[in-house]
Amino acid sequence: MSELVDLSAVEQRRMISAKEVSAVELLDAHLARIDAVNPALNAIVGLRPEIGRAQAQAVDQKTASGEDPGPLAGLVTAYKDLNETKDFLSTDGIAAQAGRFAPADSLMVQRMTAAGVVAVGKTNVPELGAGSHTINPVYGTTVNPYDTTRSAGGSSGGAGVALRCGMVAVADGSDMGGSLRNPAGWNNVVGLRPSPGVVPSIGPGNAWATWGTGGPMGRTVDDLYLLMKVIAQPDVRDPATHPIDLPDQLPRLDRPLRVAFSPGMGGLPVEADVAGVVAAAVEGFADLGWSVEEAEPDFTGADECFESIRSWLFASGPGVGLGERITTVKETVQDEVRRGMAMSAMDIASAIGMQKKLWDRAVAFMSHYDLLVGPVSQLSPFDASIEYPTEVAGQPMGRYIEWMRSVCRVTTLGLPALSVPAGFTDAGLPVGLQMIGQPWGDVPLLAAAKAVEDLMPWHQRGPALPS
Repeated sequence: MSELVDLSAVEQRRMISAKEVSAVELLDAHLARIDAVNPALNAIVGLRPEIGRAQAQAVDQKTASGEDPGPLAGLVTAYKDLNETKDFLSTDGIAAQAGRFAPADSLMVQRMTAAGVVAVGKTNVPELGAGSHTINPVYGTTVNPYDTTRSAGGSSGGAGVALRCGMVAVADGSDMGGSLRNPAGWNNVVGLRPSPGVVPSIGPGNAWATWGTGGPMGRTVDDLYLLMKVIAQPDVRDPATHPIDLPDQLPRLDRPLRVAFSPGMGGLPVEADVAGVVAAAVEGFADLGWSVEEAEPDFTGADECFESIRSWLFASGPGVGLGERITTVKETVQDEVRRGMAMSAMDIASAIGMQKKLWDRAVAFMSHYDLLVGPVSQLSPFDASIEYPTEVAGQPMGRYIEWMRSVCRVTTLGLPALSVPAGFTDAGLPVGLQMIGQPWGDVPLLAAAKAVEDLMPWHQRGPALPS
C-alpha cells in the first residue's frame, strides 16, 4: 500500500470519502514510508503513531456511520516543532525544552485536528526556528532528499522533506524571513507565506507583530489550498486577523497576467545555476500569454528594517521567555537577542516607520502588476555540515541570515508570497520560483501558481528515496 503516499492529498481525501481506502490503511502506508526513509533524512521527530491510529480509527468510524469526518479527514501530517502541541513534544529544537509538552494545542493544531487530520509526530526545525538550516541539539540535522549531504532549508525543513518523500500528505509551516519558502524551494514542494493576519494566532506575544506567520505547504497547489481553507479563517481573538474570501475550489485564471521579474530582488548576488533556472521558468510565461518586464519595487532600507525588527522580536520573545537559559542556545540566536536588547525606543520606531514606507512602495508598485517574481533562494542547498553559507556568488556574507535576503526583503513588503517548483540545477538540486501577489491577494496568487505548476510540472520529479 506504500504507493498511496505518493498520491496527492486531494486524491487521498477523495479515496477516503469514497471508501476506497480506510484512514487506518492510509496511516499504515505512511508509517511504512516513515520507517523506510526517515532514518536517513531525519524529517519527522517525536513520532507517536498511537496518537495517529486513534485519530484514524475515529475517521473510519465517522465515515462508516455517514457522519462528515472533516475536510482533511484521514490525511496524515506531522506538526512543525515550533507549533505548540499537548500530545507531541514541543521542543522548539532547544535542549532546555527537550522533554516539554505544551499545555495546550495551538489554534492551527486545533483547527487541523477538528478537520480530521491524522497526526503522527512533529517535523524538525532549527533552534527556535532561527536560520534556514534545520539542525538542533535535540534531534540533529535534517538533510535534503535530493542529496543527503545538503541542507533541507528551514525552519520548516522537516516539513518540506516529509512532504516531498511521502511521509505526510500536508504540512504546516511558518515564515518570518523565508522559513517556509526556502525549504519549499529546496525540497521541490509548494509553500505559501500568507498575507498578514490571514492565518490567525492566539498565542502569547505581540499580537500586532505579523512578520512571523503560519502557512500551508503541499506537494501541489491544490493540496496546499486544501489545508489553507482550514487554517485561514478569521478569529477575533487575534486583533490582527484579516479575513479573505476562500472559494470552495481554487479559481482558474481567466486572463493573461502582468508580471514584474526581479532577477536579484534589489541587486542581490544569486548563484548562476539558480539564476539560470529561474530565468528559464520566467521565459516560459510566454506560453501562458503573460507579459513580463524586468522591474522591482524600491527595496531601500529593507535589510535594516528586517534585521532590526527581527532582533527586537527575538529579544522580546525568546530573550524574555528563556531568561538565563538563553545561553544554552546557539550563538547566532544569542547574538540576535543581544542586538534586540541593545536597541533604543527610537531604533524600533525608525524600523517600524521604514516598514510603513516599504508597504507604501509595494502597494504603489503592485498597482501596475499582478505578480512580482524572482528567486526564492540565492543559492542551491548548501553543505549540511555547516551552519550557514558565508559566500554567495563570490560575495561574502556577514550575519547568519544575510544569504536569505531574497526572501527577507519580501517579508518587509507585507505581501503574500510563495515558492513553487521552477526546475533543477545541472547537479539535480531543486530551485524554487518566488511569486509575490497583490495586497491580500492570496487566492489570485495561488491561482497564478497553479497555472505555473500546470505549465511546468516539476513537482512530479521526486528524489531517489534512501532506504
